[in-house]
Amino acid sequence: MAQEVFRRTEKKYLLDKETYETLLKRLEDHMEKDRYFDSEILSLYYDTPDYRLIRASLDKPVFKEKIRLRSYGVPDDDSTAFLEYKRKYKGVVYKRRTVMTVDNARKFSKGADVGGTNVQIENELRYAFRIYDELAPRMMISYHRQAYVGKENSELRMTFDDRIIYRGYDLDLTKGIYGRDLLDEGQRLMEIKIPDAMPLWLSRILDELRIFPVSFSKYGKAYTTLLCENKLGGRDELAASDRRDIHKTGYKLVI
Repeated sequence: MAQEVFRRTEKKYLLDKETYETLLKRLEDHMEKDRYFDSEILSLYYDTPDYRLIRASLDKPVFKEKIRLRSYGVPDDDSTAFLEYKRKYKGVVYKRRTVMTVDNARKFSKGADVGGTNVQIENELRYAFRIYDELAPRMMISYHRQAYVGKENSELRMTFDDRIIYRGYDLDLTKGIYGRDLLDEGQRLMEIKIPDAMPLWLSRILDELRIFPVSFSKYGKAYTTLLCENKLGGRDELAASDRRDIHKTGYKLVI
């Protein structure tokens, strides 16, 4: 059964291609490929019409939260997905999720009584959908992820995300992967996830390679980009550069 409750610290780092390749070599003695090493992840973020959740998050409060529907690979209506309630308090991430089909997740978000795998978490999500007016899909983000786990400590995880694509229209996981690149070419977003303190050997490697943590949110960066371009809440035709990005990454263009 899929894990439903997580408590951990998460540190994020932006790496260029050279640094990423050097780091992987330094990690060989300590990390190994996770059993789900290579995956395409699609996340649909819920928010209010005025983007209350992400605006609050960008203010860097002590407490912040996100609600999203996530799938691994492009799903259809009957595919398994994870409806997640993610909170962060004083630097510690608490993630709770329930498993249901994509279609049932749509119905659940509109108030229907559909069952997932965890009644308690579903009740927490129902409460969130009640207190946040008109909570609905507002941003679609997908990316390619490679995941590693510690050889000596299986609770230590490191993930590397590239080909991060976002869009503020066609807000449905089943519609596929297309949109605009979030990162510069060659960049990767690394996340270190661990319940306790970072091991000394890893701190030493990061220090030697001058790899420092950053404050970075995929949803936050997508939101601020579209906000600056005045493209929130509506569909714009894909620009020529967006189409090149899709072909470059090998994604199928679905409209």
